[in-house]
Amino acid sequence: MNGCGLRTGRRRLRGAVIQTTCRLGGPWGTISVTGCLLAWCLTTTVAWGHDPARDTIAGRLLAWCLTTTVAWGAESAAHADAKQLRFIFITTCVEEEFFVPVQKGMMDAARVMGVESVFTGTVGVDVKAQAEMVRQALRDGYDGIALNIIDPVAFDAVADEARQQGVPLVAFNVDDHATPNARLSAVCQRYYDAGRKVGRRCAEFIPADSHILMTQHAAGVSALDDRLRGQQEELGPQGITWTTVVTGNTAAESLEVITRELRKDPKIKFVVCTGQADTEGAGLAIEQHFRDRGVVAAGFDLNPQILRLIKAGIIRFTIDQQPYIQGFYPVVQLTLLKRYGIMPSSMDAGAAVITEDQVDSVLRLTEQHYR
Repeated sequence: MNGCGLRTGRRRLRGAVIQTTCRLGGPWGTISVTGCLLAWCLTTTVAWGHDPARDTIAGRLLAWCLTTTVAWGAESAAHADAKQLRFIFITTCVEEEFFVPVQKGMMDAARVMGVESVFTGTVGVDVKAQAEMVRQALRDGYDGIALNIIDPVAFDAVADEARQQGVPLVAFNVDDHATPNARLSAVCQRYYDAGRKVGRRCAEFIPADSHILMTQHAAGVSALDDRLRGQQEELGPQGITWTTVVTGNTAAESLEVITRELRKDPKIKFVVCTGQADTEGAGLAIEQHFRDRGVVAAGFDLNPQILRLIKAGIIRFTIDQQPYIQGFYPVVQLTLLKRYGIMPSSMDAGAAVITEDQVDSVLRLTEQHYR
């Protein structure tokens, strides 16, 4: 627990699962901030003496602080009488670095909304195990579920079971957009559109009739399939052909696989990726073994290593899908639904292009796990 009353924990659960929890009992942290402002207003009013302009500023702040403290105090009392809301996020590949800002967004939202939220999931891609975790969450009495729906049909049954039991279920990171599903909303990137965006941009510097390497860090993830399909639909009409490989869920695995593929075909000069692990691995492979060959990469997602490789000119650009909001907004939506009956609505997490020009401004926020 930190000074604001935030509880966090990380432990291993059933089936080799990672769990992160955030809990805050009501909006008292916000009231503490208001209290500090209240003290400042009182102190500075005395210290300044009589000055009409400054007295007006301090007086307005003082009135706001008193009003807000009373309002939030009443709301906190109401929440204290109510059952503590408990939400759970269930994902695939829970140990991937990508989910660090997702978890931060979840924890920040839980603190702001005064709820408890848990982040858990399977270590690899295992849709049956992930679906069973949803059923366990229903048995454990969670008030809402955020699910990473990586397969268009594998979670239809459990989503309907949640609906029948009156437990709201929303999607985050990956959505089942292709078939009917009982989930209420989704906060995720439009993956096919993002793939086409990458393909169009790559077509600007990949010569027509080139043969390239295209990568996915995992098989059986609909988001990666959609991105790849979008890329190929833009590159194919340019006469560009490709070899496609699955690299593994870590940068180290991706480095090894991409290095092997580039050594097998020395004519390949371009690597087009679909996720964070393979984008970072492609950049590292080029930096360590193929820079003198003029090989470059492009792909998805942010971390300090990817940004460094962009600045070095090894990765031409990456696409930011803003994972922080993929953790933040599902908590807000579930809380508003449970407390006030406000229905969740889907949100596009975006597809911002990050090039060498934006690296310095983005790096600090990436290190703080906001980007």
